[in-house]
Amino acid sequence: MGELVVKKIEAKNIVWFKNSNSYLVLEPIVTKILLKINKKVSLEEIETWVIKKVDAPKNVIKKFIVDIYSLYSENNRVTKEALLDTSNYKVPTKFFSKKQYSIKNRIFFFQFENEYLESKIHLIFAHLEVKNQTKFHFNYQVFENKNLILFVKNKKLIGRWKKEQAHVFQGKISMQLLIDCYKKPEEDWMGVFHASAVSNGKESLLFLGDSGSGKSTSLALLNANGFDCIADDFVPIDNNQDAYTYPAAISIKKKSVPTLLPFYPELDKIAEHHLKELHKIVRYLPPRNINYDLKLKCKALIFIKYNPEVEMEIKPISKIDAFQQLIPDSWISPIEKNATVFLEWFLELPSYQLTYSNNSKMIETVSKIFKDEL
Repeated sequence: MGELVVKKIEAKNIVWFKNSNSYLVLEPIVTKILLKINKKVSLEEIETWVIKKVDAPKNVIKKFIVDIYSLYSENNRVTKEALLDTSNYKVPTKFFSKKQYSIKNRIFFFQFENEYLESKIHLIFAHLEVKNQTKFHFNYQVFENKNLILFVKNKKLIGRWKKEQAHVFQGKISMQLLIDCYKKPEEDWMGVFHASAVSNGKESLLFLGDSGSGKSTSLALLNANGFDCIADDFVPIDNNQDAYTYPAAISIKKKSVPTLLPFYPELDKIAEHHLKELHKIVRYLPPRNINYDLKLKCKALIFIKYNPEVEMEIKPISKIDAFQQLIPDSWISPIEKNATVFLEWFLELPSYQLTYSNNSKMIETVSKIFKDEL
């Protein structure tokens, strides 16, 4: 039997499956049947109960229950990480590059075996690079062995990944940086969201949307107009529901450079990088006002979209729509307490769709949201 957490969302329910750390939005009757299956109520008893609730032929009801049982079985499989084989690998004697980054008064000494691995990490942290530090707090070594990417921290193997899992490897590096910067173990983090986040010094807003929607450009514009940058693309929130600073550079796509040049003249001298895997050309802009002391509650979720045909429009969106957009690109802690905290956090937050082409009006609208003047 697996553990389920159920929360009401509008006229439906969110169901969290502990074993697979997965979330589904379901009709109430489906949720009730799942709960009965989870309590090991027989299919015959469930069928008798459903017949009293649903006006449908018996064969249709039977198939309905069988389908829900399959749904339960699929989402109730225990997802286990493969046991990490800590043997049979060798740290290279030579590395392509060695980089030192100062993050929250700690020195991170990175060693990259080749240019490909360096590009996965260095580009977003180059603005934090320091030279000739004689002491460091953490040694991160990244290299390849038997067609796998390996990550070793202070002589301890953290993980191995296939090259096609490079995004998972990058996520693990980012999580390890969080753990080491803030001295908070992984179980103390509620989740990490593929979003951008800004603050007014008192609260934060999360900007979400598909790649190319304008999250990073909006963040840069807001950062240039008096708002603090909390994070771009990787927003960590702990199990106290506080958003933390993650100091990676802001990823600026080529088409956004003309818009941002009046605010960031230095962009003209920042090198372009062609990210072939993502089919985009970007420049990495160091954020202003990096403040590691910011630990801020989130005021709202803003699903943002740049549209040249819409000057400025903001409207509330349904919680179900917001949830279904939020979940796919997020890492949510698999710990039951944290999953419950996440659901409570999400259900309390207002969610908006913000579509714009007028930068000034977007900035003005964000200011109004912070001031409760919307």
